[in-house]
Parts: sequence; structure tokens; C-alpha cells
Amino acid sequence: MNQFDLTDDQREIQELARKFTADRITPFAAEWDEKHIFPRETIKAAAELGFAAIYVSEEGGGIGLGRLEAALIMEAMAYGCPSTSAFISIHNMAAWMLDRFGSTDLKARYLAKLVTMDWIASYALTEPSSGSDASALKTRAVKDGDHYTVNGSKQFISGAGENELYLVMVRTGEDGPKGISCLAIEKDMAGVSFGANEKKLGWHSQPTRQLILEDVRVPAANLVGGEGEGFRIAMMGLDGGRLNIGACSLGGAQRCLDESIAYTKDRQQFGQPIAEFQNTQFMLADMATDLEAARALLYVAAAKVTANAPDKTRFAAMAKRLATDNGSKIVNDALQLHGGYGYLQDYPIERFWRDLRVHSILEGTNQVMRMIVGRDLVRQG
Repeated sequence: MNQFDLTDDQREIQELARKFTADRITPFAAEWDEKHIFPRETIKAAAELGFAAIYVSEEGGGIGLGRLEAALIMEAMAYGCPSTSAFISIHNMAAWMLDRFGSTDLKARYLAKLVTMDWIASYALTEPSSGSDASALKTRAVKDGDHYTVNGSKQFISGAGENELYLVMVRTGEDGPKGISCLAIEKDMAGVSFGANEKKLGWHSQPTRQLILEDVRVPAANLVGGEGEGFRIAMMGLDGGRLNIGACSLGGAQRCLDESIAYTKDRQQFGQPIAEFQNTQFMLADMATDLEAARALLYVAAAKVTANAPDKTRFAAMAKRLATDNGSKIVNDALQLHGGYGYLQDYPIERFWRDLRVHSILEGTNQVMRMIVGRDLVRQG
């Protein structure tokens, strides 16, 4: 059984994340949700544990862990608040992209601030007219001497208006993926503005706005990677991002399963706890089984991404699809087991139901995940 066990180091990092969550996230998450509070100080406290640069290299100031360790951390924090955990996940993805593909100069200017979360980074790919068809993006960057002039807009950007740095996918060349590059754009550059904070179903602890770029002059030195490499960089970032959002679904589902077990053992109907009814036990059994199946696949996928295995993208897509679909079903079943009380804000279930719903949409919809898996299977066959 040892091949399926976490290592001592992995258990230690998991326990550290669980303790941080119990102390700094879980007691406050309901208020953050209800009052739409962005808990910047709590997020910065996570950075003091290294959780802002989990797979940033040690040379870059990060803690240089693998994708499985990152998944363990995200899962643990999502047990308290999936929205806050997902926000930290997105920052980690952007920090890794800068560490992995940025120039020495670019890393010297930005990376240290991202590691401490004195600056927070956003990932900006989606546009109003290009969601799943991401390579059709229209935001354009035109080279002008030692600068690019950037015009366009990005949609559904987590942290927009609050975060200091944006890794923005822009078109510098031909149509399609080969004409896309990545630029690091600062919040305070002239011509950068933001739309209104979106009124969302869930994820209330983080702001989501449109990023608007009007004749923004960006130094050519802020190019991340080479011209034409932006789409490849964005997709490599998403392999890890999909694991992390899947892990957030695991954490939220585990919380709702635990809440359901406790509630059904306490709730009395027909003269006995409802946990004693076979129907309840069958529901709990299916919830636990679906959770463990998704967790096992996600951990395998995380190991493949860390090892740069040839099938890493397929496994990341499979794991994201299964974890987010199963997570939402588990939370929905938890709400059903709580009956009318699950529909009330006095109980945490409805918050998790709202927060996990978006996980099957972002970082690539679950329909796109099926496309990725199916195409890879056909091409290999």
C-alpha cells in the first residue's frame, strides 16, 4: 500500500494547510461571503507559509514543491472557503508562469513581490467574445520601438482592480494560437482600467471584473517568453490550474460530506436519527465513493504534471472534469440531506453549492475537458 501513501513531507504540508485553514479561513468564510469581503490580509498570511509560490522554484524564492503538494494545499484551504483557495491558486499559476518563462530582468522586477504577495497576480486569457475558443482572442499588441501598444479587453478576471500584475495573452501576429504572446502588465500603467465588480452566484470573497486596455504602453521587456509562445504558456499554466480547481472541489466536497454525516446523525425523524435510514446511508456511501475516486485520479494527474509525463494534459483534463462534476454532485446531495436547513445561510452547505458550481466552467469548461481527452485518445489510437 505504500505506493498510494503520501510521504511524511506531504502529510506535513497538508497538516500545515489544514491548521492554517482552521485558524484563519473557516471561522470567517461565511462573513466574507455574505459581505463580499476580499480577505487580503488572510491571503498574505498564506504567503508567509509559502502558499503564494508553491511550485515556483527555490531559486525564484518559492518553496519548489510539486503539483501534488499544491493540490493538497488547495484542497485543505477549500475545506474552509473554496473561493479564497481558488484565488490563491490563480496567483500561484501566474507566479509559476513568470518564474518558468520570464526573463532574468522580469523575474528580478516582479517575482519577489509575488512570492510575498505584496503584489498579487492575475491570469488574463478569456475575452468577451472568446471563452472556450481561447485562441480566437482579439486583444492586440503592436510593437512600437521598445514598447508594445495594447488595446482590448479581458473578461471574468479574478482579482481585477485589486491585483497589481496581470499576465495578459495578446495577439502580436497571425490569427490562431501561433500569433499569441504573453505580456506582464501593471495595474497602474496608463490606459489600464477595470469594469464594475461582477455580481456573481458565488465566489463572493474575491472580486471579478473586466480588464480594459486602451493604448497601454508596455515595455517590450515585459514579454513573458518569446513572441508567439503565449498560447503554449497559457495552456501549460492551465494544466496546473485545472488540478488546483479540481482540488478545490475535493476540499469543498469533503467539508459538505463531513457536515452531512454530523447533521444526519443528529437530526431526528420518525423517532430515530436519519443517519439510521438505509436511504441516507446509501447517499453518504455514494458521496464518499465519488469523492475518493475523484481524489485518486487527481493525485495521479498531479504526479504526471510534476513529472512532465507525455499524457499529463489528458490526465489533468480528466481529473478536473471528474473532481468538479463529482464535487458539485456531492454538495448538491449534502444540501438534500440537510433538507430545508441546507437552503439557509445559517448552514455552510448553500455557500459551497454556490462556490463549487463555477468550477465546471472555469479553467476550461468540462465539455472542453472531454474534447481534450477524446481527441488525445483518438490521436494516440
